[in-house]
Amino acid sequence: MAINNWYKDRVFYQIWPRSFKDGNGDGMGDLYGVYEKLDYIKSLGCDGIWFSPLYPSPGVDCGYDISDYMDIAEEFGGMEAFKKVLDGAHERGMKVIMDLVVNHTSDQHEWFQKSRQRIEPYTDYYIWRPAKPNGKLPNNWDSLFEGKAWTWDDVRGEYYMHLFAIQQPDLNMDNPLVREEVKKILRYWLDMGVDGFREDVITFISKPEGLPDDKLMPASKGIFMFNHGPHLHEYLEEFKRDVFSKYDCMVLAEAPLVTPKKALEYIDEANNPVLDMMIQFATQEADSFMTDYIHMPFNLRKLKKTYTKWQEQLDGKGWNMLYIENHDHPRMVSRYGSEKFQKESAKMLAVSYLFQKGTPFIYQGQEIGMTNWYPSDPEMYEDVQTRWQYFNVATNKSPEKRLQRLWHGSRDSARTPVQWSDEENAGFTTGTPWFYVNENYLQINVTQQETDENSVLNFYRQAVQLRKQLSCVRNGNYKEYGKLSSSFYTYSREDEKEKILVVCSFIGNAKKWNMPAGFDISKAELILANYENTDDTLLQPYETRVYYWKK
Repeated sequence: MAINNWYKDRVFYQIWPRSFKDGNGDGMGDLYGVYEKLDYIKSLGCDGIWFSPLYPSPGVDCGYDISDYMDIAEEFGGMEAFKKVLDGAHERGMKVIMDLVVNHTSDQHEWFQKSRQRIEPYTDYYIWRPAKPNGKLPNNWDSLFEGKAWTWDDVRGEYYMHLFAIQQPDLNMDNPLVREEVKKILRYWLDMGVDGFREDVITFISKPEGLPDDKLMPASKGIFMFNHGPHLHEYLEEFKRDVFSKYDCMVLAEAPLVTPKKALEYIDEANNPVLDMMIQFATQEADSFMTDYIHMPFNLRKLKKTYTKWQEQLDGKGWNMLYIENHDHPRMVSRYGSEKFQKESAKMLAVSYLFQKGTPFIYQGQEIGMTNWYPSDPEMYEDVQTRWQYFNVATNKSPEKRLQRLWHGSRDSARTPVQWSDEENAGFTTGTPWFYVNENYLQINVTQQETDENSVLNFYRQAVQLRKQLSCVRNGNYKEYGKLSSSFYTYSREDEKEKILVVCSFIGNAKKWNMPAGFDISKAELILANYENTDDTLLQPYETRVYYWKK
């Protein structure tokens, strides 16, 4: 695990490789493009990179269906290009973490192909079950991507479990041989110099004994049964004992439906933690219910309650992972902000989370305020989950209404190529891009924002720099004010040396505002703001301010 907790002082940048930057002109983002942009990432104040999967993959789930865990896909430049990026990042003082995806593999992985043929020792590497005598599926669990969680395999003559796409069979982590394979993967990359892992849906790897039917959930059957399963902590402890404890590395776990109380079972620093941080989904649910496809009006109180709960309940016990965007959710400006006030709301959203306690992650394109994508045809979507949603869910709705569900919910909105310039294909590639470029790249792009001192990009740089300078952000207490407000999010950070007050307006109109009691504005320094002219009693649409007091 991480020596001296170095991850607590860093800001990470997440790269979704195929849409970041194409360096060889074939239309696919690659590691040549990443190497070209290392200084750009560093210029943001980011000193860590999280790579979404770079491994060989058929691409059914855009790389999260892995066919070889110990190689780098040729489409991204292969192993030579990866080692060059890894060395380049380290030369710049940046850490690199990889995606570890071991709840499932691709159905093209050698292990699965041998398992379906019952070739030892791979026979029980996956979760196989015969059909029930009445011809029914082994249980009633749902896949989170498409249909039920079971698919029949003619070669094996049994059903296999897949909690995600049909081509993503779940590994049988109860098999000790599978756990040894995971340890080999971990050692391979750590020995190469990788600094840690983001573990994909790792809380799903232990399934309940007997795989019983879910009799409680009307939809998403099984999720509360296979999440945080009976042997999860035991397996995570094994990975820590046998591998992570021997390296100076960071372990970040994706944890759907996790609460702060549950998270502390894994990350409580006083109780032999098996993980360093967990990625919660709750901050993504202020405009939806359980999934981005069940869209609801944005509720600021719900968002604030989540922020404050995680800040308060982990304080002094565990460490927060902070984020507002990643590859799995639509763009935040289009959700919690405003495309009309794109520039203002992008800056406000940055401030809303960057000054909380924890380790922030910035997702590619977030730093220029990229927005959602609105295709005219559902066939334009690439994502397996999105396509399933359109053709199999809410089919009683009109095609227009079903398409709008995708506009609100699809992960593909976060996967359009990064908008580097106003040149053809947004400067992403000189070839034909693998995926559609958002048409607003002429207005929103890096090149234009580099030369604008008031741009979203330069605001991010300023905010990250301030965050690193302020001791109260790293160590101070957190306190929220005006909890009942449905317009403003206000919180302070304070230590023995200094304090700040962070003010964020989440509405598209000007509204009266009062400094919370106990703060003397006459002694405050306004160190960050997204409007040039500020009024002590009024906040403009999506205005944000950070006030500073030195003790």
